[in-house]
Amino acid sequence: MSLISHFLIAAAFAGVDASQAANDTIIATQTAVDAASPVVVMSLDNCLEVALTDNPSVRVADMEIERVDYSKKETMAQLFPTVNFGVNYNRMLAKQVAYMNMDGFGDLMKPGGGDEEVSRAGKDGDNGIKMGLDNSWSVGFSAGMPLIAPQLWQSLKLSDSQILQAVENARASRLNLANGVKSAWYALLLALDSRRTVAESLDMARFTAELYEKKYSLGTASQYDVLRTSVAVKNVEPELAQADIAVKQARMQLAVLMGIDPSVEIVPDRRLSDYEATMYEDALAITSKRDIEGNSDLRQLDINTSMLRRSLNIQKAAFLPTLSLSANYNWTSSSDGSPFKGLRWNPYSMIGLSLSLPLIDVHNVYATKQAKIQVDEMKWRRSDLTRTIDMQVDLAIDNINTNVKQIASCSESVRQAEAAHGIARSSFEIGAASYLDLRDAELALTRSRLAYYQAIYNYLVATGDLELLLGAFDLKPYTPAR
Repeated sequence: MSLISHFLIAAAFAGVDASQAANDTIIATQTAVDAASPVVVMSLDNCLEVALTDNPSVRVADMEIERVDYSKKETMAQLFPTVNFGVNYNRMLAKQVAYMNMDGFGDLMKPGGGDEEVSRAGKDGDNGIKMGLDNSWSVGFSAGMPLIAPQLWQSLKLSDSQILQAVENARASRLNLANGVKSAWYALLLALDSRRTVAESLDMARFTAELYEKKYSLGTASQYDVLRTSVAVKNVEPELAQADIAVKQARMQLAVLMGIDPSVEIVPDRRLSDYEATMYEDALAITSKRDIEGNSDLRQLDINTSMLRRSLNIQKAAFLPTLSLSANYNWTSSSDGSPFKGLRWNPYSMIGLSLSLPLIDVHNVYATKQAKIQVDEMKWRRSDLTRTIDMQVDLAIDNINTNVKQIASCSESVRQAEAAHGIARSSFEIGAASYLDLRDAELALTRSRLAYYQAIYNYLVATGDLELLLGAFDLKPYTPAR
């Protein structure tokens, strides 16, 4: 595989993370529409705005924030009174029989004689009393309300931390999506510039081939020269086809990340070389910032630590007393025979307090100790994560500085290669240089241009990765107002 092919493949695939997104989007910036393939001229800001507004992953993250907010309100609702209405009906199938000791009443309660007869009557069931009625109804209201609930109060604070976690997850999702869109945008620019370079190389090869055909017709060139230049043209044509495929793939990957129809042909409003003008200023601005507190992983770890502390407080609150208020207001009725006849309703009501004080709860003791250990573990995890992020920041800054130097070197190389190619072409036209000299100059110019574009692409991707690592990308311009 040739050097040009390697650069084309890198242009299509390097650094592009095409996540799943399927959403119909109407693009207001469309400047020319073709029936088969709409053409849209867009800037990087336009792509970010569309992606951060309509991408399904962003919408899911926003919905999760709303869901957690309702979860907090659900917990808070437990502090308010609960009122229930109930209806209860019981049908007596076999009434309960009660036996009474009549010894204390003397002869008055004997059925006709002494103790022997009473005892015998008791065994036969003659003195048993059936209790209850066939039907019993109970209709009424019940209410309850916690007055002192330490665990519930701590649960509300835990819900606040859960909301913060959902917000940070949404922020992390947006940061990752923005970085993916920027990488795909830079990959598209690289693919387009690489194609232009290959097209220029093909034009130069065709010019030389046509020149030798004219010389051959005049008898000043051999058939070998014609065949050699024609083969050079045939060798570059497949690379141009590969460049077209690379451009198409880069466009589709960017469209998928934005959540629009992949058939839309996105035309960037600038080229990679346009970034060189502000390269040094941008590199200095981003490398001077080393505040890692904006890192999403670090912030999520801090939120998780806060949630563990809240959970520990909930376990501790289980040792505290709880007090609740309850009240009932009911109507009851009992009758024999039909359940809907002879109803006699009688109201009754009550109000009460319930105090619960845990004395021995071994399970909660060990659960509290586990929660304490988890909180202590998070301190060590944060320390390890901080060192890891610091190392990644150092490597990213070194990578950016290296790319800046490489861009400067490649830029100078392109200028020298263009000058050398101009001299070789002029010398070739007057016969002072051979075809091999001209071809070497053309290949050197092509390599230097491809290396120049690759260096700018590497620099832009590296700055985006550092921006993602620091969490420094400003999402406010792309976040719709709630």
